[in-house]
Amino acid sequence: MCGIIGIVGYKEDIGNIILKSIKSLEYRGYDSAGICTINGNKILIKKDIGKIDEVNKKVNFSELRGNIGLGHTRWATCGGVTKENAHPHLSFGKKIAIVHNGIIENFHELKEYLLGKGYKFSSETDTEVVAHLIEDYYHGDIGEATRKALNKIEGSYALGVICTDEPDKLIGAKNESPLILGVGKGENFIASDVSSILDHTKNVVYLGDK
Repeated sequence: MCGIIGIVGYKEDIGNIILKSIKSLEYRGYDSAGICTINGNKILIKKDIGKIDEVNKKVNFSELRGNIGLGHTRWATCGGVTKENAHPHLSFGKKIAIVHNGIIENFHELKEYLLGKGYKFSSETDTEVVAHLIEDYYHGDIGEATRKALNKIEGSYALGVICTDEPDKLIGAKNESPLILGVGKGENFIASDVSSILDHTKNVVYLGDK
């Protein structure tokens, strides 16, 4: 079980906003935490092992800037408790970042396929496989690439995806793992739990599977 948050449209203090949101999700995971944002044409990422406050003391999430970002608090299921296995995860080309809650049952098969195409891996997680698979399908439409990747995936997921080429788009998808959509004024959210976004909006859509 893990907790995820995504925000698009928030242009001030995004690091602290996501930090506050994932702190409310720490009951879903407490062995590592991370936040990433898009600033300019680059994904900025800070993550490490430990409880959220411990990680924040190491990396200072408040330094992160941008108008879109993802946050994650992890309870390890696939891959041990290491900084490399902490979320968010980047695609091989570093233009796509994802956070994930769930278990990808066919990730070994997908990893072998991607290794055969020249992709390299820096973690032991099933999540990094999803990041690379989305990149493999990416041809200018991050939503379509995510849909195509998920058609190949077996298992459960709540997924948040951002891409440097489309910095105004926040992608969310779920199957058998909780994920809600929050609709705000000039900003929208995805989250594992309503409590993490109540400071910003009470207009919530409960997503169905797939």
